Amino acid sequence: MFVDEVTVDLKAGNGGNGCVSFLREKYKPKGGPNGGNGGRGGSIVLVGDENTADLIDYQYTPHAKAQNGEPGRGKNQHGAYGKDKRLKVPLGLIVQDEDTREAVCEVLEHGQEIVLLKGGQGGLGNTEFKSPIDQAPRKFTEGEPGEVGRFHFVLKTIADAGLVGLPNAGKSSLVNSLTMARPKTGAYPFTTLQPSVGIIDFPEKYSRRSVADIPGLIAGAHENKGLGHRFLRHIERCRCLLLIIDFAAVDQRSPIEDYTTLLNELEHYDAAMLEKPRLVLANKVDLPEAVDHLNAFKKKHRDVEVVPLSCRTGEGLDHAKERIFELTA
Repeated sequence: MFVDEVTVDLKAGNGGNGCVSFLREKYKPKGGPNGGNGGRGGSIVLVGDENTADLIDYQYTPHAKAQNGEPGRGKNQHGAYGKDKRLKVPLGLIVQDEDTREAVCEVLEHGQEIVLLKGGQGGLGNTEFKSPIDQAPRKFTEGEPGEVGRFHFVLKTIADAGLVGLPNAGKSSLVNSLTMARPKTGAYPFTTLQPSVGIIDFPEKYSRRSVADIPGLIAGAHENKGLGHRFLRHIERCRCLLLIIDFAAVDQRSPIEDYTTLLNELEHYDAAMLEKPRLVLANKVDLPEAVDHLNAFKKKHRDVEVVPLSCRTGEGLDHAKERIFELTA
């Protein structure tokens, strides 16, 4: 199960209270104040982790609390700081205020750390209040409470290329062929039910590229039909788009109309999508029906780059990989 949205309740640690204490030794029966300060409470810290794929951990444990600071003690001993609660999160995470849904922060890089909620300051012990006028103060302050928040975590996948297509276009088969991901495949619509990211290795170039595969879109996806918004947001950050189309028209859909439908959904969701470099992957060209459709498409869309391929036979896959590398360089 891939979880890309979750609501969490978080609380930073409270600061420890200051201490009221006086020095009492054998030859100093009326020593001065020696109460220590309280320790600061731990903070809630988000840590970007490239090895964390989604938010499933927070679906099962949506509450987290940092450690409270220790209270001060006598002999001018300050309380220990509370330990921060460090939460590993996937790259591409957007943190929203649960009530307003306004973005609070984003985590985009591995190792990036963001203090989401600050721990409370520790209170002052009575030593801090000693003065020439008051040599034996009994005054102290309590620790401040840590910050509390209810947040909505939303994941927008970070990948080099975004793979888009209508149901049964062959997306999962292509991902199987090009990357190390192994999504379920089948000759029926909606085989892919959740976004995934596969990796294409280029050992001769000492490099690799990531490809985000989202479930098949349907007409009206930009209006959130078929959870369109939830899926489309995973390709917002991709550097190029791969539009895979069934050119054999196995489902009796015109490849030209499929292309128009995909562009329409992308444009209505976010017009900036169409400004990204894109590549049309003409799948199933091993079938004889694909020849006429391919010629008709090239005639109508002369300025669109098309890479004919077959996930079943492997035809054209090497060329597709090369172009993906170049478009995401």
